[in-house]
Amino acid sequence: MRNAEQHWRRIAGGSSCAARSAKQVLLPRLEPVGGFARLANIIERPASRTISSALIAWRPRKFVFAGKSGPMGSQTELKRARVIVAGGGPVGALAAYQLAITGIDTILLEALPDCPEDMRASTLHPPTLDMLDELGLLDELDRIGLRAPIYQYRNRRSGEAIEFDLGELADVSAHPYRLQCEQYKIARLVIAKLDAMPTGQAIFNRRVLGYTQDSQGISVAVETPTAVEHFRADYLIGADGANSTVRKWTGTEFQGFTYPERFLTLSTRYPIEEHLDGLANVNYVSDQDQWYVLLRVPEFWRVLVPTEIDTPAEDLLCDANKDSVFGGLLGNDDNIETYHRTLYRVHQRVAANFRHGRVLLAGDAAHLNNPLGGFGMNSGVHDVWNLTRKLRDILIDGADADTALDLYDRQRRSVAKSFVQTQTIANKKMLEAGDGSGGRNQEIQMARIARDDGLRRDYLMRQSMYESLQQEADIR
Repeated sequence: MRNAEQHWRRIAGGSSCAARSAKQVLLPRLEPVGGFARLANIIERPASRTISSALIAWRPRKFVFAGKSGPMGSQTELKRARVIVAGGGPVGALAAYQLAITGIDTILLEALPDCPEDMRASTLHPPTLDMLDELGLLDELDRIGLRAPIYQYRNRRSGEAIEFDLGELADVSAHPYRLQCEQYKIARLVIAKLDAMPTGQAIFNRRVLGYTQDSQGISVAVETPTAVEHFRADYLIGADGANSTVRKWTGTEFQGFTYPERFLTLSTRYPIEEHLDGLANVNYVSDQDQWYVLLRVPEFWRVLVPTEIDTPAEDLLCDANKDSVFGGLLGNDDNIETYHRTLYRVHQRVAANFRHGRVLLAGDAAHLNNPLGGFGMNSGVHDVWNLTRKLRDILIDGADADTALDLYDRQRRSVAKSFVQTQTIANKKMLEAGDGSGGRNQEIQMARIARDDGLRRDYLMRQSMYESLQQEADIR
């Protein structure tokens, strides 16, 4: 078995994820619909990946499941599992892994030919680390991640910094720190473990087209580069991202709004810490002209800035704008090399329902928020931590499905609306108040919180997301 795996790794150029892709399909690596447009180091999400009002309002035509053969594909074998998970990001991977380790046959389907390499989410909060530790995953993530117990709110012009230390939560968490680790590294680690289990399987180049459900289960049609395959399961988890096909098939509304500006992320190995005194690994920087977020991950510094609404994408991704961003941040004219430039739209949205019969939504498929505070990926992990336990109770212990899954919908949808949306919107407004008296008032308020033991404790519990989990537990 080990020799066979080495054989597939040689075919795939050494990558374990690519080896799985080669082993499973050995098909042409066709570009999936809506994929990233890439040019050298510049990456921009094209319009087809942006959630527009037209996409949100779109309702799919009625889907007719065609059995083993159908109008869009050749004859294929019907594949079966207890649960199918759509989406190979960290949320989908963790959902599939958690189900598989409880003995539930699970298939993970990912539309891309390899694990999605998204540079945006990179922060794991303390309660998420508690969960990953319980799953036996944290030791390996700790080795490839970067601990960040302290984060700062800084004023770029004055140099003043207000610090918060998650170490103060050591009495409630065995992991009182943030772990900085890019989301694609998490997904790859978890999928490798999933594939090694007899009850788990990850299949790439598989894009969900649609589904039908009945009293006995759910039938899912899946596109490959050359055919349409058909799957049958008890439940389908839609963790297939912001443009989720699964969510669109449910017909549920994706309520909320899209910010008019886009966010630009630049990554560099330039030693930013040598130019800003006392810099932490996580920093929120206010400025009267432009705010910044500075996050350190193991290999890079990542700089996040808002952009002007009407500026063309090519002007935002060009060298001149890159130099302007770093010049404004660091106050020098060094030629700073970047390794990724990503431009994307930001949304605050929550699906009207997280449950549609045998279909459950989680992660970005269920809710979207701005990245300030690092709540997006973490709240998705918390979704599937809740959901997989309820599915285990249903499929193994015979719990009532309607009772359990309706509770999942109430708990996680309520938290997404009342906590995640509220906190991320507030975090953005705080950084935007960087000019004039508004910015000064925000600094005074944050300094008051930092000085007061009770206020600081409440703030840390809220920003670390322990408060959100208590809110979830209080909903019955």
